[in-house]
Amino acid sequence: MSSDNDTSPVNPLPPVVVALVLFIIGIELAFSLGARGIVGGPQAVGWRLAAMQSYAFSPDILAWMWDSGRWPVEHVIRFVTYPFVNVSFTQSLFVCVFVLAMGKMVAESFGSVAMLVVFIASGAVGALGYGVLTDSPVALVGGFPPVYGLIGAFTWLLWRNLSRVGENQARAFSLIAFLMGAQLLFGLLFGGGLDWVADLAGFATGFALSFFLAPGGWSRIRGRIRHD
Repeated sequence: MSSDNDTSPVNPLPPVVVALVLFIIGIELAFSLGARGIVGGPQAVGWRLAAMQSYAFSPDILAWMWDSGRWPVEHVIRFVTYPFVNVSFTQSLFVCVFVLAMGKMVAESFGSVAMLVVFIASGAVGALGYGVLTDSPVALVGGFPPVYGLIGAFTWLLWRNLSRVGENQARAFSLIAFLMGAQLLFGLLFGGGLDWVADLAGFATGFALSFFLAPGGWSRIRGRIRHD
């Protein structure tokens, strides 16, 4: 007979979150160790740069595909590959921390598959927003747009819970307001690009998808449509 003492005080991470973080860490370790000549030989020094050239999202390539009507697979996959090519170990570390924190809460609330859908779709829409809304020649890399998608889903959870208890739902957006404000301040002080557009598009995607991916989401939407 089991007792309460057998219950682990640590809430285990969903396997999909662990797998995603290990994948990101594995890629970063290969880049970092290769740059130091520990693995891969002399050519490994350029692994990160080569990955950026092959897998980063490029607004120029998007414009070329749109104008030519040609959509080669090796370029289309950039919508979903760029988040796994971070510019530094530090960026990879921050991405992993956010995936562990936000991904855990989203996966536990929505399910593992839904969490993965939020991550991938937010990254893809973030890239599309970056390519369409900016004329930046700088390629987009790094996992922050899909991370902001997870933040968007987490914000939806807060927004929904505040609604249930009759509290001010605007409080749910405190985190995104703080993060975007900090990003704007950092850009003003040290200079920055337009990747915040991808981050904001990723956030909006994660928030919007939550209406459909949350348990019972489709049923609620169908009920409202029928009621209207």
